[in-house]
Amino acid sequence: MGAEDRPFLETRDLRKSFGHVQALQGTGLSASRGRILAIVGDNGAGKSTLIKIISGVIFPDSGSLTIEGKKYTRLDPHLAGKLGISTVYQDLSLVDSLSVWENMFLGHEYHRAGWLNKKKMRSDAIKLLSDFRINIPDIDARVGDLSGGQRQAAAVARALLQGGKLLIFDEPTAAMGIRETGMVEQLILSLPDRGIGVIIISHNMQQVFNLADTICVMKLGRVIAEKAKESVTPEEVAAMIVSGVA
Repeated sequence: MGAEDRPFLETRDLRKSFGHVQALQGTGLSASRGRILAIVGDNGAGKSTLIKIISGVIFPDSGSLTIEGKKYTRLDPHLAGKLGISTVYQDLSLVDSLSVWENMFLGHEYHRAGWLNKKKMRSDAIKLLSDFRINIPDIDARVGDLSGGQRQAAAVARALLQGGKLLIFDEPTAAMGIRETGMVEQLILSLPDRGIGVIIISHNMQQVFNLADTICVMKLGRVIAEKAKESVTPEEVAAMIVSGVA
């Protein structure tokens, strides 16, 4: 397999326990740049544990992650970001009292002669929003004053600045209305065309089939199926989630 054909990310035999609870029991999957992978499964299937390991928030007990051909036994958030992996969690982790551009650079601020280079950060934020056609009318607005869809867009913009090769979304449109859901889904769909890989976790089967190229089904800490979207129906995926049989 040539370097251009190799998945950006591969996980192999990942295992993680919390006390007597086995959250992951030998999990393996792959994700490629320019493609959208959806991870589905019931609560407790291991989805959140898996993305936290990929994001470097928690360490696996065993197993490995291979990123662009290099093998790692664990990541931390700084290393994950350096490798191009960013995660947009369901709570978004935005600071409501700060502006859009301040949130985008939070923890990654530019400095010049010992001072914050606010002018450069603001101009780079405007450029990124324009380049990705992210619709936030006022970049100086407090994030706390934005709509749900605009807040999600601000979180995506921050992830693009801090990673930019693989973006992971945990329930990206939870509690949003139809219009805002459509806005966020269109933004996610635009990312693969720019060579960005996407992983989404969603309980919304319609959304999974709207967005994903590949669907990964998890059950009790294991990946039981990894299917091209065209090869399965929503009903078949739902049946796998319930039965644990591919």
